[in-house]
Amino acid sequence: MGCFFISRTWRLPQIIWFLMIFELPFTVANLALFGIASPNLYRTILWTVGGRMGFNSEPVTVVYAYANYRPVTIPLVWSSFNTEYHLVIGVVCMFFYIVKSTLWLLKVFFPILSLILHVALTCLWAYGIHIQTSPDTIDPRRMNTGMPWYLTKNCNIVEDKQIRGYCMQAKASFAVSIIMLFIYAVFVIVSIYSLIPTSTQKETHAAKRAEKKAEKEKWTSSPYDNEMTAEEQWQHMWELQQLPRTPGTVGGMKSPMTPRTRAFNDLGGEEANRGGYYSNIPAGGNGWYGPPQGGVTVQAISPVEEQDEYPYEPHKAKGKGVGFQGSAY
Repeated sequence: MGCFFISRTWRLPQIIWFLMIFELPFTVANLALFGIASPNLYRTILWTVGGRMGFNSEPVTVVYAYANYRPVTIPLVWSSFNTEYHLVIGVVCMFFYIVKSTLWLLKVFFPILSLILHVALTCLWAYGIHIQTSPDTIDPRRMNTGMPWYLTKNCNIVEDKQIRGYCMQAKASFAVSIIMLFIYAVFVIVSIYSLIPTSTQKETHAAKRAEKKAEKEKWTSSPYDNEMTAEEQWQHMWELQQLPRTPGTVGGMKSPMTPRTRAFNDLGGEEANRGGYYSNIPAGGNGWYGPPQGGVTVQAISPVEEQDEYPYEPHKAKGKGVGFQGSAY
């Protein structure tokens, strides 16, 4: 369960490419066919022709029912809702085709997005096919509990050439609807299949999780990542300031040997320093400075060491009447 995750990689990208290319012409054809049929190019004509041949009711059946104050509902297959519904979902499918093809080219059309989108479109087309195949039972003498006549019979039974053309156009619209439903159903199946991670993807995901966990534990050890309060941060900084200084400041070694010091001494820096910093003091014998008869030993230390050794404390200087005590300046 710890390695479960939603895959964002298509397992059958070749099928997705085929479906993308295959869907475009049928999306355009669907939009064109129902756009031509809107609002009522041949729906009422086919209803009337089927009623005359005894395959279904006629439009006058509704008129007679209204005249006799009988409640009646226009069959869904002959209603204006049939044409308007398919025209709307045709526009919707064209819009989403442009969106998803763009996302696919940008490599951000993940299987989870495809599943949500195509489940919705599949449901829309399934209901659309239900509308096109709904029964007509408002006339007890000519009841049709199955699909309309222009889908179950040959269009050549109609003598009028124009009506035969309308019949064939209605058949083509139904065929395109079936193909659109099939395309979206395949999208749903491939999306579900791609959401199931492979063993390699599980191992890769587990390795990434372990790496992120280790990195998180590493950064959690820092006191600044624990959401410290202002007082706790001040206390932590104060503790850092109480740590002992590095050698060469107060206590410990007075002059730590560094590469720079070593090079300075090798080039004769001691003599230069002795003649420069204390050049105003005459040198005597045996390392004494001052008159040969007497004097004090003066140890040459750097100004930095002198400043650290004798810190300047002005409040003490005022109290004792001594100015610039321990100052290197």
